[in-house]
Amino acid sequence: MNDIAHNLAQVREKISAAAALCSRASEEITLLAVSKTKPASAIEEAIRAGQRVFGENYVQEGVEKVRYFQESGQTDLEWHFIGPLQSNKSRQVAEHFDWCHTVDRLRIATRLSEQRPTHLPPLNVLIQVNISDESSKSGIAPEEVDALAEAIAALPHLRLRGLMAIPAPESEYVRQFAVAQQMAVAFARLKTRYADVDTLSLGMSDDMAAAIAAGSTMVRIGTAIFGARDYTKQ
Repeated sequence: MNDIAHNLAQVREKISAAAALCSRASEEITLLAVSKTKPASAIEEAIRAGQRVFGENYVQEGVEKVRYFQESGQTDLEWHFIGPLQSNKSRQVAEHFDWCHTVDRLRIATRLSEQRPTHLPPLNVLIQVNISDESSKSGIAPEEVDALAEAIAALPHLRLRGLMAIPAPESEYVRQFAVAQQMAVAFARLKTRYADVDTLSLGMSDDMAAAIAAGSTMVRIGTAIFGARDYTKQ
């Protein structure tokens, strides 16, 4: 078993264990493999190990990978854009990705809907919530979710699927869970209003267990699968 396959197996075991502790089925939680800065060969190793859902943070790099695998006939992959999105890059995301996790303003949502090719299914979108109120991070305040959700739900080429957050780092499980629980409450409220809402993208390597206990349905894991990243190539 190669390193990436081994790492994937370990991450899946951790997801299963965390789910079991809170009486959830591991099948309820999607593992999003964050492949930013990693070459196509690393993604190919993950694919051979059964991984099909990948997340990219940088538009151009992500688009190149999407095209590479489409052209090589690997059409069963699901691509998620999970990085900050500028207006001038929205068309590339709308044309190539299956999901966008980082919608935090109506202008971006409108552009994504207008630029989504009509031959593709609606773009799945998540509203990014700045749950820890960090000035350095994107996302809207929890009290702004309802208004933005209503506006997104009216856009014809988007499909509102739920919420995403990147909480501030917390070393204590109790604090991790408390923040995750705030997101879970917002997610539950949204689910009562929109039939398509089913996704809470929350939790990375250090806070995955707390996120799953609170109700996360998608965890974003990168380094634990692919190893340390070399940002000098960016």
